[in-house]
Amino acid sequence: MKPFVRPYLEEDQDAVYDVCVRTGAASSDARGLYRTDDLVPDIYAGAYLLIEPELAFVLDNGERAVGYIIGTADTRRFVRAYRDRWIPRMRERYVEPSPEADPVTEEDRKLAVMFSPESMLRPELAPYPAHLHINLLPDYQRRGFGRVLMTEFLAAAARHGAAAAYLAVYPSNTGARAFYASLDWHEVPSSEPDRFTYLAKATT
Repeated sequence: MKPFVRPYLEEDQDAVYDVCVRTGAASSDARGLYRTDDLVPDIYAGAYLLIEPELAFVLDNGERAVGYIIGTADTRRFVRAYRDRWIPRMRERYVEPSPEADPVTEEDRKLAVMFSPESMLRPELAPYPAHLHINLLPDYQRRGFGRVLMTEFLAAAARHGAAAAYLAVYPSNTGARAFYASLDWHEVPSSEPDRFTYLAKATT
């Protein structure tokens, strides 16, 4: 069966988490890097599946999800929901770092990201209310599936009222940057130093 894109279903969560951690180190495998392999997907996937599952789509190979795109049509609203609905769940799994403590390890930095969703609200990103995350297992990359996932998400975000979207990419992830450039995503100048480069695009 040829892989196909379809809406996310609740039973896809484990597969989405698997894809997320296996591509969670700048598109490389993040398994074994932290005390739990759920850390990366708990930061970058779980909240979207809970809060806006209608904007989640997966690439299905006939057996399971092998890629996905998730996001929100309204980042400001999503941040509020993340704090109200997701962080209480995360406090049951992780120790929230003190705001005054400087991160020492990469895991500390990940936890700081998890518990500070307001960091998504950068002023230069305000014109782009939607944002997204997209990941595919290596065997399904560079085969046109990412383009199909992106088309599905942007159309759905437009239907939900978002005129434009942004995403974040590590500057060192040259493969991902080339993919986004091929889809006409443009760089957004940063208002302050950040570990990511931000790219944006109209939804229609």
